[in-house]
Amino acid sequence: MENQSEIGLTATEMSGLWAQYINDTASICVNTHFLEKTKDSEVRPIVELALSVAKHNIAFLEDFFKKENFPVPNGFTDKDVVPDAPKLFSDTFVVMYLRQMSMLAMAASSGAIGLGTREDVVSFHKTILKEAVKLQDLTRQLMLQQGTYIRPPFISIPDKVSFVEKQQFLAGFFGKKRALTSIEVSHLFLNIQTNSIGKALIMGFGQIAKNEDVKQYMLRGKQIAQKHLEIFGQYLTRNDLPAPMSWDSNVFDTTAPIFSDKLLMFHTSAMIAAGIGNYGLAMAASPRRDLALKYASLLPEIALYAEDGANIMIQYGWLEEPPQADDKDDLIKN
Repeated sequence: MENQSEIGLTATEMSGLWAQYINDTASICVNTHFLEKTKDSEVRPIVELALSVAKHNIAFLEDFFKKENFPVPNGFTDKDVVPDAPKLFSDTFVVMYLRQMSMLAMAASSGAIGLGTREDVVSFHKTILKEAVKLQDLTRQLMLQQGTYIRPPFISIPDKVSFVEKQQFLAGFFGKKRALTSIEVSHLFLNIQTNSIGKALIMGFGQIAKNEDVKQYMLRGKQIAQKHLEIFGQYLTRNDLPAPMSWDSNVFDTTAPIFSDKLLMFHTSAMIAAGIGNYGLAMAASPRRDLALKYASLLPEIALYAEDGANIMIQYGWLEEPPQADDKDDLIKN
């Protein structure tokens, strides 16, 4: 078997490992606080698992980077969290949060596996995927057991297989609109759910932020999330389908600092990036013109919000640069 260390890392492998390190250092900070404050005996083992997996990943990556002569990213440290600070989120929300994080981890690791070449790198991402699936199963099972799991809407089973016969299937601006397809319902449900979770998170982040620019940024994000929740919810209610519940009541009135402003901005930026991806997928999977166009019209608003967030992080020196390709022109000039 060939020596893996003699094969250089591709750009995709490099970016996947770099991003995993940054994400796991942030995860350690967040889950360290959650573990300190979680009282539910059924929730604590799940938080412990998430924390243990992140620490294991960091240990592997630090060793891996040293062997590859790759500079270990700064990421986040114990300076970015106050573990014994007052509780910010309910235990119920913590489970939902971890469930959402496991979904993001499954998506990221699947992509990294598909783009990976070196077996040691692919094997690492397979381990991450396995642990993410385990976390997803545990959170789902506990939420079902505790009665906090919100199922996607139910619709009737089709009577027969049928094919689209009229262009009206694609219409949506004039005349009678057809009912939503199961695929469109799925994306609407997901985007309502992620906006609801995101809104609760940034509400809490805004309360504990110290920097005024960060506070105002979180307030703006809350307003955007609420607007999108109402837009997507209307599509479901017009089809007599239920929308997911709000998580706002699971945010406590804590205002004491818990996480650094740098961590708050990073976490918010990561959620925005995931949201942009979700909207893009939903737009591609929604044949009804009015729905696809609605996603398209909302994307610029989120993209601008993301850019403004990046500018805040750059202004305060919080945005760590990912690996970059060589600038050949610059090398020639210098």
